[in-house]
Amino acid sequence: MTKPMVRIHNTETDEVIDREMTAAELKIYETEKKYIADKIVEVETKAAKKQAILDRIGLTADELKTILG
Repeated sequence: MTKPMVRIHNTETDEVIDREMTAAELKIYETEKKYIADKIVEVETKAAKKQAILDRIGLTADELKTILG
C-alpha cells in the first residue's frame, strides 16, 4: 500500500512539492480518519433515534419544533 500524498504549495514562489506522508503524519491521518468515521456513525445513529421517536408519536420534525416553540 502506498502512503497518501502531501502537497506543499509555496504561494510566494509558486513551487509545488508532492511527497508521501511520513510515518508520524500517516499515524495522525489514520487517527483523524477513524475519529471522523466514528463521529459520522454517532451522528447518524442519533438522527435515526430521533426519527424513530417522531415516527412513534406521528409528528414531523417541523411539527415538533412548532409545538415546542
